[in-house]
Amino acid sequence: MKSMNSLLTLLSIISFLPTLISSQTCQRTCGKQPIRYPFGTGPGCGDPRFQNSITCNQQQQQLTFTTHTGCYPVTSIDYTNQIIYISDPSMSTCSCTQPSKGFSLDWDAPFSFHDNNIFALLDCSTASSPIYKSGGGNTTTVPLCDTEGAPICSLLYSCQAISRLNIPISTCCVYTPVDLGPAFEMDLQKLQCSSYAGLYSFNGQESDPETWKYGVALKYKFNFNNDYPPTCANCERSNGACGYGGFYNSFVCNCPSGLNTSTDCFFSASWNNGFRVLPWQIGTWLIHSLGWFLTWVWL
Repeated sequence: MKSMNSLLTLLSIISFLPTLISSQTCQRTCGKQPIRYPFGTGPGCGDPRFQNSITCNQQQQQLTFTTHTGCYPVTSIDYTNQIIYISDPSMSTCSCTQPSKGFSLDWDAPFSFHDNNIFALLDCSTASSPIYKSGGGNTTTVPLCDTEGAPICSLLYSCQAISRLNIPISTCCVYTPVDLGPAFEMDLQKLQCSSYAGLYSFNGQESDPETWKYGVALKYKFNFNNDYPPTCANCERSNGACGYGGFYNSFVCNCPSGLNTSTDCFFSASWNNGFRVLPWQIGTWLIHSLGWFLTWVWL
């Protein structure tokens, strides 16, 4: 009787294995956004260096970028040029102004700002904001900003939403990340500014702020030499998702069946009649074969 109960338990575990394995599959999309290396949709997926920064909300199917200042939706990813585009719901644009706490990158995050980014600080106190400094021996305040951004500031202040702030028009509001520190710590409360606007493209209409592309563009690198890992490329060509596992976060290729390999998902055989064995079929056959073998040994 004891042997029979043990056998039934063993068979139950074996029958449950395919479901358990398939539930561990790394997804290759998050909503409508394709997911490729170095990003992933969950623990063990993608590159571990990006795990804390990029996550997929499985319920909302929304890819999210996270820093210590908040969570921001990822609007698109340019895998060719290695750029991700994010939006800040609290950011002011030409059509909407609202108070914001600012935006900052984590100092150890594997991202940097794209050169096309332009940040404009809005409604800053000229009397007490640290972004102003004394102009030598006189009392004139000189803003620490990009003087070439004057046209951008003027155009932003011409927007109806921003003009409603009822503040003096500033022709010097554009700040580069280096002016706010190496980690770009844009703390609007410390800067005593009520909001900010960020844009990464004029969309071919430099004189029309309503058509500008508002948001933040971030660059990323695969590694020190920025080389795409060949093992990952082979994995993705076989419909797998690149991931990691083990104590040393070693590379694994997560296949559609949920099985992990150290190479790719082409662990298949071609018969002489041209029939190709699919990876998920092999995984299923291996599990069932193991079950029958253990049953035979047990008996």
